[in-house]
Amino acid sequence: MIGVVGGGIAGLAAAYRLRQRGHDVQVFEATEDVGGLAAVYETAGDDIEKFYHHLSKSEETIVELAEELGLGDRLEWRVGKNAYYVNGVVHPLDTAWQIAAYPHMSVYDKFRLGMLTQGIDVRGGRPDFDAYDDLSEYENVSIRDFVVEHTTQGVYDNFVDPLLDGKFGERKHDVSAAWFLGRVRFRGERDLLRGEILGYFDGGFRPLLDALVDAVGRENITTGARVTEMETAGESVGSMTVETEGGTETHDVDSVVVAAMPNVLEDLTGYECDIEFQGAVCGLATMNESVMDTYWLNVAHDAPFGSLIEHTNFVPKERYGGQHLMYVASYVQGPEEDLWQMTDEEVEDLWFDEIESMFPGFDADSTVEEFRISRNPRAGPIYERGYLDMVVPYDLAEDVADGVYYAGMASAAQYPERSLNGGIVAGYECADRIADRADADTPSAVADD
Repeated sequence: MIGVVGGGIAGLAAAYRLRQRGHDVQVFEATEDVGGLAAVYETAGDDIEKFYHHLSKSEETIVELAEELGLGDRLEWRVGKNAYYVNGVVHPLDTAWQIAAYPHMSVYDKFRLGMLTQGIDVRGGRPDFDAYDDLSEYENVSIRDFVVEHTTQGVYDNFVDPLLDGKFGERKHDVSAAWFLGRVRFRGERDLLRGEILGYFDGGFRPLLDALVDAVGRENITTGARVTEMETAGESVGSMTVETEGGTETHDVDSVVVAAMPNVLEDLTGYECDIEFQGAVCGLATMNESVMDTYWLNVAHDAPFGSLIEHTNFVPKERYGGQHLMYVASYVQGPEEDLWQMTDEEVEDLWFDEIESMFPGFDADSTVEEFRISRNPRAGPIYERGYLDMVVPYDLAEDVADGVYYAGMASAAQYPERSLNGGIVAGYECADRIADRADADTPSAVADD
């Protein structure tokens, strides 16, 4: 039997792939529900994710999985309108004309930024279309140094730097240019006449999770089951201990996939990962009217949140019983930050006071019908310079024990940007290594050789 620690998207993907290849699998999820960061709230209509999600065109593996699970026709590609809030004004940045009209960068600034987003290096006056293909070349370069050299100081000061403040706060100067380039590439599909093209499932991501659970087999997934110990005597994994509501269980295993954060891997195996993570505080407002016209609003000033994401400006409100849904999102760089220490009520008051000041016609008391907050202390890695040297290998035979594999967020599939797609890729990578090795060890394979 193959044991999988964690019932998020990576763990489910690993189990699905192993089942496809004929292996017995058991998934153990410590919480009461699968999905991890893709877990959902109920609404008056479709469920919606507790932490905002959408797909970019670059995420091909999750699209292929959806098609395999019979959900290909439910994936819709929509225009996700973007804007930048600067000095009290919402500036749409979707079409070429709107970008040209943006007043806080010069024409030359916008030209240089546009070339960068298209993957073209124009330094020296001769376009280089391959300069940004190998992101590892920029792994040890700061974003500031990279942007100033490859575009202009104005692009960094008036466009990039405020975005980094909202994303990484005081850690922004530690983050590598490889992450920045990867982010540009990850979100690079744009129709210059309409805007950014993003994917979302009819019904949200819950149908994908349900279909994946069904494909793995609900009998092969146990929630409320925390793996507390992994026995690796003889330099090979042999068993795992699981605590459930019914008591403590021990399961003999041939291999284990740890599809969880690296702190779980360290607790179980002693393997230390130096990657640091940032937390997220994400609120979802259910409202009787809209706040803004855009889907994704980045905020340039020092607001107590990084962005406002009005989901029902992307997906029709009719799918949620006619209610307007808006995320308020903020990252925290450590549990000592004030926002993390605040109660939900304090966060709500802080955030809506700011939103009311940004949009004078908005009144939270009369507009917001429900506000729910979700927190995760490890929502994503801090992609600091030298990150590649800290990535956890898929196969941990040399570092831990034979038969131990890692598919969590510190894996190579989540570099240089985390995503649900990366989780699926990591799960597949571990599953294929296990299955390929098992195939090679079978008598028929030896006979063929």
